[in-house]
Amino acid sequence: MILTFYGVRGSVPAPGSHTVKYGGNTPCIHLDTGADFHLVLDSGTGIIELGEQLVKDHKPIYLLLSHNHWDHIQGFPFFKPAYQKNRQIHILPGLTRPMQPRAILNQMTGSLFPVPSGQLGADIKVMASPAPHIPISIGELTITRRILNHPGGGSAYLIDNQQHRFAYITDNELFPPGPVNTSLEQWQEFTRELDLLIHDAQYFPDDFPAKSGWGHTCYESVIELAIAAGVRHLCLFSHDHRRSDDEIEQMLARVSSEIRRQKAPLEAFAAREQNSFILGKHG
Repeated sequence: MILTFYGVRGSVPAPGSHTVKYGGNTPCIHLDTGADFHLVLDSGTGIIELGEQLVKDHKPIYLLLSHNHWDHIQGFPFFKPAYQKNRQIHILPGLTRPMQPRAILNQMTGSLFPVPSGQLGADIKVMASPAPHIPISIGELTITRRILNHPGGGSAYLIDNQQHRFAYITDNELFPPGPVNTSLEQWQEFTRELDLLIHDAQYFPDDFPAKSGWGHTCYESVIELAIAAGVRHLCLFSHDHRRSDDEIEQMLARVSSEIRRQKAPLEAFAAREQNSFILGKHG
């Protein structure tokens, strides 16, 4: 499985000279399994560039959404495959509260967008969403979900092809001050011995306590989760839109230093647009 990052920022797009290295688009990841379909995680502005690539074939697309906050759906109206006649696009909505499975399409209604979703050429189906703990099968992939600790909820995804396993957990607060949807112990079990953990690391220690309850995690807590769960590779994701490339480098240096201090068998990197990670090899 090959993962390629097309959007790595949280909250809003962040164009400018300070984000040239890591990129300024909001969340989107493409998964190439070698099968006859594409799997996409989230539909932030990064999906626009991905669409330029996927429009070249007619394979079915499975789009797995974490939740409906705008930075995770705002790229879909500009996703070229959605305009291809009879292109099959299957959308799995996030486990949000309330459940609003058509939010990604409803953003294209009324005065919000000039092309209503009903006029798109693709054959778009919103998939039924079973209970959180019931696995979903797509081809040879087994997909398991947990509910995010984020305002309005959402889905974390664990994807298993029987050889390698990775999890995508963005917009998740490991230690929320209010109600807990998924506990730290449950996250440790969910991520146990993963080949790759992609986790929200939007905040720095000095962002707290001001941003406690905002639904994101400090990178220090993400390290502890990855080490406790025996994760092999950790990807720090959902960079704050105000975070410069230099600050991300500083974060990564501190993370690497802490991993060495604890002598943990863990490798960490920061998500970067257009970079790929091959499951089973070093990224």
